[in-house]
Amino acid sequence: MGGVEFELMLEILDVDTWELFQKAVAEIHQAERSAGRHTEFLYRGHPDSAWTLTTTLERAGREKERLSEYYHTISVAKPQIETFSGINWNLLDWPIVERRLLEYDTLLLHRFPDPGTYSYMVHLRHHGFPSPLLDWTRSQYIAAYFAFRSTSKPAKNHVSIYAYSEKRDGKVSGTGAPQIRRIGPYVTTHKRHFLQQSDYTMCVVFQDALGWQFDIHESMFDLSEIDQDRLWKFNIPWTERLKVLRILDTYNLNAFSLFDSEESLMETMALRTLEFPLG
Repeated sequence: MGGVEFELMLEILDVDTWELFQKAVAEIHQAERSAGRHTEFLYRGHPDSAWTLTTTLERAGREKERLSEYYHTISVAKPQIETFSGINWNLLDWPIVERRLLEYDTLLLHRFPDPGTYSYMVHLRHHGFPSPLLDWTRSQYIAAYFAFRSTSKPAKNHVSIYAYSEKRDGKVSGTGAPQIRRIGPYVTTHKRHFLQQSDYTMCVVFQDALGWQFDIHESMFDLSEIDQDRLWKFNIPWTERLKVLRILDTYNLNAFSLFDSEESLMETMALRTLEFPLG
């Protein structure tokens, strides 16, 4: 069950202003359309350009965990989470999932994660449980908000916004070849998922003796001539922060509109009254 490992092409771009970032993104969209790559872009904002693309599960030191082990973990936690959240999730019994995840075709034939599991995993992700889901947004402006949200100046004085374009047709992979899978936006889950126009990817690899296991997103990002997924990293000066946040706020894109909580309302009001210049 061999295959050819596909590469993810990474391009790093330094832009001096918010306006140049918008211009660069528009040019990339046009170039991708001209090349016949009709795909929806995903974006992710980092408040420090030194940060890498890592999931919260990777940051918890469990980046090579088998999918079946993670499924067992969240299944064990489910009764107490359901009790306190008041939400019930319909999950398959762990032994069934464990057997399926030993088969290479499971991710496609059995659609893992299935809708119930995906809903539960997204809920866990939005409430701080270590997750293999790397969260993205379909809006470059929402990604920009998360990049510029922090008041802490980054070490290299730059924030980053990533743009990801998945090639949906013609991907090649096989046993031992890591692959990034976009799971999609359609799921019944926490309202923040919709407020933030969220989508998610998983990096996985199939090992003959172990079945499916998670892998590290960052390990996929290498320059390549192969026409596969594309990734751009835009580094933007942190000094653009207040200008960008003020522009976004005029379109009602702020902490309150993205989180819809009293704490996020206070964050939004503090930004408007303490940080935005008068006039």
